[in-house]
Amino acid sequence: MSTATLATAPRKQATATLALAALGVVYGDIGTSPLYTIKTIFDAGTGVPLNPATVVGAVSVVFWALMLVVTLKYVVLITRADNKGEGGIMALLALASRTVADRPALRSRLLVLGAFGACLFYGDAVLTPAISVLSAVEGLEVVTPTLKPWVLPASVGILVALFAVQSRGTAAVGRWFGPVIVLWFSTLAAVGMWQIAQAPEILQALDPRHAWRFLAERGWGLFLAVGAVVLAITGAEALYADMGHFGKGPIRLAWSTVVLPALALNYAGQGALLLRVPAAASNPFYLSFPEGLLLPAVALATAATIIASQAVISGAYSLTQQAMQLGFLPRMTIVHTSAHERGQIYIPAVNGILLVAVVLACLFFGTSSSMASAYGIAVTGTMLITTLLTYFVVRRSWGYPAWVAIGATAFFVALDTLLLASCSVKVLEGGWFPLVLAAGLLAVMSAWKRGRELLSRAVHADTLTLPDFVAGLDPGDTVARVDRTAVFLSAERALVPQALLHNIKHNLVLHRRNIVLTVEFADEPTVAPADRLRVRDVGRGFWQAELRFGFTEQPNVPQALELAGRQGLDIDPFDTSYFLSRETVVPRPSATMSRWRQHLFETLSRNAGRAVDFFGIPANSVIELGTRVQI
Repeated sequence: MSTATLATAPRKQATATLALAALGVVYGDIGTSPLYTIKTIFDAGTGVPLNPATVVGAVSVVFWALMLVVTLKYVVLITRADNKGEGGIMALLALASRTVADRPALRSRLLVLGAFGACLFYGDAVLTPAISVLSAVEGLEVVTPTLKPWVLPASVGILVALFAVQSRGTAAVGRWFGPVIVLWFSTLAAVGMWQIAQAPEILQALDPRHAWRFLAERGWGLFLAVGAVVLAITGAEALYADMGHFGKGPIRLAWSTVVLPALALNYAGQGALLLRVPAAASNPFYLSFPEGLLLPAVALATAATIIASQAVISGAYSLTQQAMQLGFLPRMTIVHTSAHERGQIYIPAVNGILLVAVVLACLFFGTSSSMASAYGIAVTGTMLITTLLTYFVVRRSWGYPAWVAIGATAFFVALDTLLLASCSVKVLEGGWFPLVLAAGLLAVMSAWKRGRELLSRAVHADTLTLPDFVAGLDPGDTVARVDRTAVFLSAERALVPQALLHNIKHNLVLHRRNIVLTVEFADEPTVAPADRLRVRDVGRGFWQAELRFGFTEQPNVPQALELAGRQGLDIDPFDTSYFLSRETVVPRPSATMSRWRQHLFETLSRNAGRAVDFFGIPANSVIELGTRVQI
């Protein structure tokens, strides 16, 4: 056997292993869509009549939606737009905004657009657990109608339990994700083939002309029908969002060899059942199973929806961490639930808010069919924003000509716009829910980002630069020097921190070694160790240091400062104190922010997590000095 063959064998094995893991984390959401998609298409509210032609046409539309939106757009094209291996709308936003850094106005608009797309993802994080678990447990109604009153309480109980165990991390249950989802997709394919064998004429749906005819015959009802078809592609954004965890190779492999065939077979199987038994439209997924397998099917579907919910909950944690690093959200407590996997985190505040929102969504909508209208808007809105941001990457980062960039994205912009417009038809019937949620979150993000900009401007309005401050020190000054190291955290490089000035003013003391440290978060996922720390000797016992972290990294300042020894600055952690400024925001009579945004920023500032915890600084090494600032 050749050396090249021996070298490629481990890589192939690793790719297969990652593809198996991706089945649960990446494809849990889209993999549970067969539970409710076909049922919703033929719901009375869509106006789609139930006859052989519409059944074949509906299955054809679903199949080609999977091919065009998921396979062509995401699997083939969007996964190419990675930010050093990372995907997701925040990574794409960082990449796109970097390409227009020379155009501040356009960059600001892109930041708002990307932030709104991230806010829509939170709507997805609320609705996915609710609709998935509800649709799975609704199988109890098929087993026996007497269990219908227990569907909603059982669903809420499962969801509460799911959120309650988040603090323990996903490692304990994660090992079961792959096998359960493999069993799930195998079951989808097997049941689908069994039904197709009894009505093989459903395979006509592979002809796209049936999809075109189905859509053309809907008239103004097109939007209602397409709004239901959207449910088949929910979860497609996860392909891109989780690319950093698994890589594009394993994600593409899992889709092409397992997920797409299983979904296509199951949707065709449900269509075959409706051709034979039109009455099965009440719940074609569960009625596809033999009666004796209904209860096991409900149990397996519930397990699969829990996995799908876990994936989107974990995604909400990761998105929140990235939003904090990029300055869109205040600091929150982040708990690392694994000593080995950096990406496994738990954010208590996000977990609590999601739990309340998910339970309220279940109680308000009551059924998965009622929730379907709200679900589509969150998904299609994020898809459209992803496509728009991708244009700037194709045009300005990859350097393709304008006609190529426009041609590559115009088709998908038109398709995404149709999908979003179709879902928007039912804004008053529940579609308002994710829009209101996203608007509220966008208000929080914009108020925080603007408030921090004004706060930084006010704090440093009359502050000296560090070189000028050091040059102005009197060599014969009587200020005492303590033989320790002081690290002053500052948001602005080269400026004298307020904590340093307050320390001199109130304590009349300077340390022997004074490090003015600025922590920055790059618009890239990770920063190489060689680029982590820069140190510059300013003189007279003062150093200026800059630490850089990627937006997916958890900062640890003391650990990073150990690198200073390589640059001639030895820091003894037991001989070091950290000084932080804690600003109290005071309203200014003629404020540049509206009153409600100012109050919102004040509230966020009061409740923001402590910088000590966020930067991994030992609490017994920290001295906080407060100051009142008007904005």
